[in-house]
Amino acid sequence: QLQASGGGLVQTGDSLRLSCTVSGRVSTPYALGWFRRAPGKEREFVSAINSRDGRAVYRDSIEGRFTISIDKSKNTALLRTNRVNPADTAVYYCALDWHGCSGYDCWVESEYDNWGKGTQVTVSS
Repeated sequence: QLQASGGGLVQTGDSLRLSCTVSGRVSTPYALGWFRRAPGKEREFVSAINSRDGRAVYRDSIEGRFTISIDKSKNTALLRTNRVNPADTAVYYCALDWHGCSGYDCWVESEYDNWGKGTQVTVSS
C-alpha cells in the first residue's frame, strides 16, 4: 500500500515536499515513481528512484528544479523543489515498481504495479 502526503496550496516560488511511503511487506529492489495530472491534461511522469542504488530519473522539463531521494529504512521517497510555479499545479501520484526501473522505462505507467491515491498540489500565482 502506498501513502502519499505533502500536497496543499502553495504560492509561486515556495518550496514543496511530497512523500510517498510503502507500507506492508516490502521486497527489494523496487522503484518509487511520481506522476502528476494537471487540469485538463494527461498524467505524466515526474521522477523515479531505485531502492537498490538510489539512482534517480527525472522528466527532462523538471530536472534541476525537483529532487527525489529515498529513505530505505522507512521505504519512503521524497520529492522536493524549492521553486514551485503554477505549471506544477496537479494531482501528484506515487507508484511502486517491484522490480526497479531505469531510464525511460521509469516513464512508463505500465511498469508500475501499485499506485497511491494522489495528493493535490495547487500553486497560486
